[in-house]
Amino acid sequence: MPRPDDTAGERTAASGLIGIADPEFRRIRYALFASGFTIFGLLYYVQSLLPVFSDAFGVTPAQSSLALSTTTGVMAFALLAAGAISDAIGRKAIMTASLFASAVLTLLMALAPDWSTVLVIRTLMGVTLSGVQSVTMAYLAEEVDPKAFGGALGLFIGGSALGGMFGRMFASILADHWGWRLAVAVVGCAALAAALYFRSALPGSRRFVPRAGGWRTLASDARGILSDSRQIRLFFIGFVVMSGFVTTYNYVTYRLVSAPFNLSQTQVGLIFSIYVFGSLGAVIAGRMAARSGPAGNLWRFQIVMISGILLTLPDRLWLVVPGLAILTFGMFASHSTASGWVSRTAQSGRALAASMYLFAYYQGGSLIGAVGGVLYAGQGWVAVVSLTAGLGVLGVIAGLTLRRQG
Repeated sequence: MPRPDDTAGERTAASGLIGIADPEFRRIRYALFASGFTIFGLLYYVQSLLPVFSDAFGVTPAQSSLALSTTTGVMAFALLAAGAISDAIGRKAIMTASLFASAVLTLLMALAPDWSTVLVIRTLMGVTLSGVQSVTMAYLAEEVDPKAFGGALGLFIGGSALGGMFGRMFASILADHWGWRLAVAVVGCAALAAALYFRSALPGSRRFVPRAGGWRTLASDARGILSDSRQIRLFFIGFVVMSGFVTTYNYVTYRLVSAPFNLSQTQVGLIFSIYVFGSLGAVIAGRMAARSGPAGNLWRFQIVMISGILLTLPDRLWLVVPGLAILTFGMFASHSTASGWVSRTAQSGRALAASMYLFAYYQGGSLIGAVGGVLYAGQGWVAVVSLTAGLGVLGVIAGLTLRRQG
């Protein structure tokens, strides 16, 4: 249920945008940093545990990767509904419910008796995790001054990068010493604490106006968005950057615990500390977008990402780790730039436009991530790099065509 400060009546009472100097802006930044940190921590912590799941449940790498791909695949569709619902009933209520439900499901997963139960829970989390990301972009577009938008969104995505880092890193270390169930339980408890903080810290919407008209309005908004070639190209770029990112990280863990690297699960977990470069990339991209616009930067960030992918090709740890860091920087910078561009240029249904972008984004991780598993099992790491770098080149081409539309 919406809180009293999040009702439609009070939203329409004030119309001023929140600027960088306003006290509420700091609350927004901290609350959204916490939500981004939590959502991505819950989404991606399983990635470092995929080899552990293979051992614990006797499943193949491709089957183990379903712990992530089922979540992202379902979430891609659920995001469309979450955006539409938030356009009707409000932003904060959806985000808060999403955080609490996701934390509870994670705690339940620690008790899962078999692999089927794990997959059921992770599938349900595809629904619950959908209520933050697209809604966050719509919330910021409505409430925050355009000059502060890029920085606020960059911090949210930066928090997402750090959440992905700490989720993977600590889950891997805890699982190595005390088992995967304790690791999952700790992640769930941390998420519950973050949900409580978010609920108290985020200001209620002041400028949100419910969109009436039901499915007819939704269909009209969707037609308008899909008729905008700029939006379509941004959706494709989201698909590309997420496919390269998830596919690389899904299977690099298997590569690193095998010859010639032979790293332990703890060592693999520590490598995920390079996610701090993703947070840095998102923040820098937000500042660059605020200063010079997104058009001249998006394709460059994608080239950075491709460079990182190519560096992982040799069997040399001193190249693989920097390559992953560069990939992570480029991916989060690209995502921050593209997603912010979508929300700011949507002519109607901002949450729906953001949801459609994220639909393409997560479908890239789900579909190409699954294909990457088949290629890795059959042809090795070279095939994974060829797939992800090749798609990246197509994303760069799409980005170059957008330069005149900044």
